[in-house]
Amino acid sequence: MSSTRKLKVFVADDSAFIRERLPDMLSELSGVEVVGQAEDGTGALASIRELNPDVVIMDIRMPEMNGMDVLRELQKDKLRPIVMVMTNYPYAQYREKCQALGANYFFDKSKDFNRLFVALQRLNRKYHQAGRFKKKLMCDS
Repeated sequence: MSSTRKLKVFVADDSAFIRERLPDMLSELSGVEVVGQAEDGTGALASIRELNPDVVIMDIRMPEMNGMDVLRELQKDKLRPIVMVMTNYPYAQYREKCQALGANYFFDKSKDFNRLFVALQRLNRKYHQAGRFKKKLMCDS
């Protein structure tokens, strides 16, 4: 069964460059729609809860509320998005903490952009083939 609904993606990053470039790059993926973005964790959490995206691409170092705090809050929600953490701090302790808090993917901004796009394309393909996807089965890093 094929779905005509687009995979909704939300971008949360304090870098204006990332918030500008990433949606432009994602617009090239058929069946993917960037539904919003935020520059801080507080705005990200509110928007994620309001917009209910399928996927969130999020930095862990943001003002007001960091990405790990956002992950912690999202654990309380019944419907949670797939979360792709993209950071300049790719240390093992951050990866482990993010995964423990529910992040499905963890990418290094400086070298994993291609991996992020491959993972997003795979999610998009699975989503549209099935008409939906089971988020807990999509975990990867």
